[in-house]
Amino acid sequence: MDSRSRPPSLQELKAQRRPVRDVNAAHVESLGPLERLATWITEHVGSMGFFLIIFVWTMLWLGWNALAPKAERFDPFPAFVLWLFISNMIQIFLMPLIMVGQNLQSRHSEARAESDYEVNVKAEREIEAILLHLEAQAEKIERILQGMVNEKKQG
Repeated sequence: MDSRSRPPSLQELKAQRRPVRDVNAAHVESLGPLERLATWITEHVGSMGFFLIIFVWTMLWLGWNALAPKAERFDPFPAFVLWLFISNMIQIFLMPLIMVGQNLQSRHSEARAESDYEVNVKAEREIEAILLHLEAQAEKIERILQGMVNEKKQG
């Protein structure tokens, strides 16, 4: 085996290796206060808990205003104008925040994918070096065995 095809040493592999970065910590550190708020809202609005809160609120509101004594109703059936107005305001305010939060989560996901790729490339290089070392060892073992066979034939 000539010096050009010699497998890289452990020190050479370590010299080529860049440290693995924690993309999760880097992402959290890069967020400003408003981006943290948007992410928090996106995570919580997209939960079953939030759905149940909205569902219960809606059922109570509509049930009260449809079934309560007429003097106690504050948003008359069948229009529910106040309920529609409040529901639309919630949607109008949450929609852009959810979109911002999703964009931030997408950016984080892309950073994680890039980091995974870097780790895979490092692992591939190290596996190639291991295979080169195994091939070199196999060649040496074959030469040793061939030498032992030759000595046995001569002796």
